[in-house]
Amino acid sequence: MICEMCGKEVPVTKPMLVEGTKLNLCPNCARFGDDYKASSAAPGSPVPKSVIEERLQKRERRMQSRDVYSSTTKELIEDYGRAVREAREAKGMDQEEFAKSILERKGNIARIEANDLVPDDKMIAKLEKALGISLREDVQSGGQVGGGNRRSEGMTLSNFIKKQ
Repeated sequence: MICEMCGKEVPVTKPMLVEGTKLNLCPNCARFGDDYKASSAAPGSPVPKSVIEERLQKRERRMQSRDVYSSTTKELIEDYGRAVREAREAKGMDQEEFAKSILERKGNIARIEANDLVPDDKMIAKLEKALGISLREDVQSGGQVGGGNRRSEGMTLSNFIKKQ
């Protein structure tokens, strides 16, 4: 038999795994490989990958660019104050009791219910948990670019420029 690594003619070769490849090696070359277990690798299954190949594949998956414009995000609902007030009243609490139960000021609760104060993420989570409601909705981001034929309702730069 011929050793597939050094090419010498030897009476006996041993199947070994060298960098993911099965080779029949002589006893001298067998020290460069790992034992090959034919029972662990089913026919047709891929040969175990080296650590370097696995790391390169993980890096490639991690480095793939993500389309940030096509994903959905969770945004605060438009009439969050009404939702908070109705949920609080359904629990039978006034503003002061509710504020004490979530360790917040009554004034903050009143301003949130009047839509005068936009709660931060921490406050939103507190309100959602205490009232058992959801104040966030899925919003498709990355809408239309360029504006199309829609006319803007608010102030634009053309409101400030004198046309001749």
